[in-house]
Amino acid sequence: QLSGKWFLVGMASRCSYLAEHSHQLEATMVTMTILDGQSLVISTFRKLDGMCWEIRQHYLPAQAPGCFLLRGEGNCSKVDVVVGEADPNSFIILYYQKGRNISVKLYGRTSLVSDAVVDKFEQHIRAVGLSEDVTYYFPTYGGCHTVLRETCV
Repeated sequence: QLSGKWFLVGMASRCSYLAEHSHQLEATMVTMTILDGQSLVISTFRKLDGMCWEIRQHYLPAQAPGCFLLRGEGNCSKVDVVVGEADPNSFIILYYQKGRNISVKLYGRTSLVSDAVVDKFEQHIRAVGLSEDVTYYFPTYGGCHTVLRETCV
C-alpha cells in the first residue's frame, strides 16, 4: 500500500544541520517500493550542483508490522522506522528514532496536503515532545520531480 511516488511535505527534528540549513530546503520526491512483501526501499531524489541524484535506502522488516530497521555504517548506526499513521491514498507519517533522538516526517501523494492532515502531523510531533520551532515544511516547487536516468547515481 505504501508503494509509489510520495512528496516530503514536512519534518520535525532537533537535528542541528536541519536547523542551520532550513533556508535551503527544496522540494523532495521519494519513491517507495515494497520488496519481498516485507522490506521497504526508499529512493530519494535530491538536487546537488544542478543535477538530480538518487539516494537509495533499504529498510529491513522489524518485529512488528509497520516497523522497519535502517542500518547505516558501523555497529551503532541503526535507525528504527515506524509508520505512525497512514492513508495510502493521501499521506503517511513516519517516525525515525536513533538512540534518544526522534524525528517525524510527513509524506503526501501530492506536494500539498489538507489542513486536516497537517493537524494530524502536528499532533504526532507534539506527542513525541517536538514543537513548532523544530518543524520544517518543504517547498512545493523546484526539486527533482522528473528525473532522467542519466543524471542519477
